[in-house]
Amino acid sequence: MRAQLGDQLVVESPATGVTRRDGEIVGLHHEDGTPPYDVRWSDTDEVTLVFPGADAHIQHIEHGPGSTHGPSRSRAERPGGRTSTEPRGTAPGRPPNPGDIGRRVAAERTRQGLTREETARRAGMAPEYLAYLEEQPADPTMASLVRLADALGTTIVALRGGGIDLPPGRDRALLHPRLLDLGRDECRALLSTHGVGRVSVSTPDGPAVVPVNYEVIDDAIAFRTAPASVPAAAVGSDVAFEVDHVDTAMSQGWSVLVVGPAREVTDPEEAERLAGRAHTEPWPGGERAMWVSIRPRRITGRRITPAER
Repeated sequence: MRAQLGDQLVVESPATGVTRRDGEIVGLHHEDGTPPYDVRWSDTDEVTLVFPGADAHIQHIEHGPGSTHGPSRSRAERPGGRTSTEPRGTAPGRPPNPGDIGRRVAAERTRQGLTREETARRAGMAPEYLAYLEEQPADPTMASLVRLADALGTTIVALRGGGIDLPPGRDRALLHPRLLDLGRDECRALLSTHGVGRVSVSTPDGPAVVPVNYEVIDDAIAFRTAPASVPAAAVGSDVAFEVDHVDTAMSQGWSVLVVGPAREVTDPEEAERLAGRAHTEPWPGGERAMWVSIRPRRITGRRITPAER
């Protein structure tokens, strides 16, 4: 069994041959196209790792010139009335949630005036997979990135957001930018539940701003650190805590600023509860058992977007 991105994996009843389930192959784990595959199931829109059994087979769709597969599914009808040439990305009624690579691909494709269908044809992949890549936080294989970079006349490094060691925001600003103040609810949504933020503290050597892995638990911002570290200096004073995101591909971004008192979590049960609800370990590693909690007194935010014209 061999497949390419965009092919359909069909699971049929051994007795009747009726399709029990089908899905789009959106990830390969072997360059020769052999299993296992990452499959996006048509009935749930979920992506799972699949090791096909004897009741499964591949239905190939058009991959463009140079495809090594047999009969193409061309414009055959899919279950539910969708044709194989109809781009399929985000499920109906669900807003797109693209990842960074998808945004960069869409931005470069739009800049060059290319349709999804033309870009997919150049890259030798299914338009459905390109739609999925542009609209969901997908993790394309190296082979897919190579083909997309070649189709768009760019590089894999650029599609991946090359220059990771460079500060963000070095690209040109929007031609007509607009700076918006964000409401408290939107600020809280952008803070989400966890991530990396920056805390501003006063130290014997002067002011400092340091990144920390944080959690949002019970409306408070909490992070782990070591007692003698710079972030620990936040305890006992009002501090500023900031998170942001810069979308270099789109020259857009947002930032949220939280101001409030910081305290050390000294109750063992509370510290244990915070540790149990933490999503990640602190990235710097080492022993960081001291929890610091910031109770927001003021939350503000701003966003840069294209101006309406």
